[in-house]
Amino acid sequence: MAKSARSERNGNHLDEVSKAIIEELQQDGRRSYAAIGKVVGLSEAAVRQRVQRLTDSGVMQVVAVTDPLELGFARQAMIGIKAMGELEPIADQLVTMDEVDYVVITAGSFDLLAEVVCESDEHLLEVLSTRIRKIDNVVSTETFMYLKLRKQTYSWGVR
Repeated sequence: MAKSARSERNGNHLDEVSKAIIEELQQDGRRSYAAIGKVVGLSEAAVRQRVQRLTDSGVMQVVAVTDPLELGFARQAMIGIKAMGELEPIADQLVTMDEVDYVVITAGSFDLLAEVVCESDEHLLEVLSTRIRKIDNVVSTETFMYLKLRKQTYSWGVR
């Protein structure tokens, strides 16, 4: 990965124009490049190029954010995982699972947190019992079932 891509991935060296573009897209991910260009003082082509560079480097994604429970998935849950040994290999296995949409290594009561989206209780049980709990060095899990999504936002701005 090029030095500038690594720097942007770590949040370093983002200039004010890139930050402004990110903020515009956080407000409305469908905003046109021309409209963003008017706000940040660039041409449509220049904004397109910047957005491509920001997405290629992993600084941002532009996606449709949905509520899985409203889309026919019966179960969404956060799974707290206690482990022993190295945590990265466990996280690496979790990220390969289609049902897992979020993985973090944490400090506190749990070593990792993994959010899962499943079609049914049976599907969630299968993911837990036959896949997550069978990962080497997973000691225990605790499942926090989502009953209703009240807030999900990605518009925290940039620093």
